Amino acid sequence: MLAIDLAKRSFQVCAADRAGLVPYNRAVSRAKLEQLLESQALCIVAMEACATSHFWGRFAQALGHEARLIPPIYVKPFVKR
Repeated sequence: MLAIDLAKRSFQVCAADRAGLVPYNRAVSRAKLEQLLESQALCIVAMEACATSHFWGRFAQALGHEARLIPPIYVKPFVKR
């Protein structure tokens, strides 16, 4: 599973396996995100529903991933300050 925090220039990508372990959690650029989604094995791609999430969701679905858009109200409890 990939969890993506969308932004304008850089994106935070957190990967999780079936056991819940986090293989990586890193910031990537727009071009690197495209490469990451193309090279990643088919998985669930989760992101907060916002203006650009529909574009990235369709992009991930075109590559065979399952895109899930999460309403912001459900994302807020995971934000750490």
